[in-house]
Amino acid sequence: MSNLDAFRAANNPMFNDNKLKLGIFGSNCSNACAITMAETSFEPTFEKNLEIARMLESSGFECMVPIARWRGFGGPSNFNGNCMETYTWAAALAAQTKSIYLFATSHVPTIHPIVAAKMATTIDHISKGRFGLNMVCGWFTPEMEMFGVKMMEHDTRYEYATEWIQAVEKLWTEEWSEMNGEFITIKNGFSDPKPFQKPRPVLISAGSSPKGREFGARFCDINFSVVENLDKGKAWVNDMRRLAYEQHRREIGAFTYSYAVVRDTEKEAKEYYDYYVHEKGDWEACDNVCRVFGIESGSYSKEYFDKFRANFIAGWGGYPLVGTPEQVTDKLIELSNTGIDGTLISMVDYNAELPYWNEKVMPLLEQAGLRKPMRQSAQAAA
Repeated sequence: MSNLDAFRAANNPMFNDNKLKLGIFGSNCSNACAITMAETSFEPTFEKNLEIARMLESSGFECMVPIARWRGFGGPSNFNGNCMETYTWAAALAAQTKSIYLFATSHVPTIHPIVAAKMATTIDHISKGRFGLNMVCGWFTPEMEMFGVKMMEHDTRYEYATEWIQAVEKLWTEEWSEMNGEFITIKNGFSDPKPFQKPRPVLISAGSSPKGREFGARFCDINFSVVENLDKGKAWVNDMRRLAYEQHRREIGAFTYSYAVVRDTEKEAKEYYDYYVHEKGDWEACDNVCRVFGIESGSYSKEYFDKFRANFIAGWGGYPLVGTPEQVTDKLIELSNTGIDGTLISMVDYNAELPYWNEKVMPLLEQAGLRKPMRQSAQAAA
């Protein structure tokens, strides 16, 4: 283990020794990842998010990753239409939390790298090194057109993102920097202070297309992807690690995301799944998401969309964790066996469902060897 790897393992929850790391996804947006009109106590407010963050800290979750959204997807629910901006969301939570790692999800075409570098550094100092960037290129055409710019072609978006993150990293590491690229020009670039974390905050992205994977392998610490099935998941993990090492002599982590419906009995879990997906699902908004996302992002196959539309209602196409605590633990063991380092989790009602997860699922994950006991993790960190 290098000195840098050892430092990160001791000081950064994203690199700790839990075999399967856990986070939650999308709590800054209305409906989060569930395209449904089912009743919920969850709202995308700061107060609700702070309550969630503290529950996550109490049980040892590693991170929170927000969704960057500027407008909803229509339908009766206007899915994700009510959304807190992610840099300010992370800054506010950073000031009120102690151990959870917080990401901002940054649409790179919507923010200049000088501004992004300065905001990221500010939050990194507020949090004492608990901040990272989730870089997205923008795939929702009506959303990008709100900014008065034409949507770039898919691969061109990653070429832009390459210059963007190169500019940010220069500002983080150099006293004065220049950028004379095809898309970005910076003259006498300057940004102080430098990040709290060394060498920089954690960088993640969810590119699953060939161009997206190349970008992740070159720049990111963690690549995210949907797991359509366990065999494809294992192949994706192996491909990302091979790509990062062979082309850039670097290591990369692999995360996926999942939706959870955990109840005392399998019957209860499946009944609630059927209720919020088939009875209360916003299929109009789901079709809007699938139509644009599948075409623009390159993350999913057409066959996956056609066959698994209900999976998007349930949790943005994530890996299903539906059943009893024991069944969900078995599913997470299977996910871990693909080589995946962690998963983000979504729920219909984080505030109501997380206490049950913490009480019933987390001890089983410890017993399975996927998680270290909280007291042991705390002693190791000390």
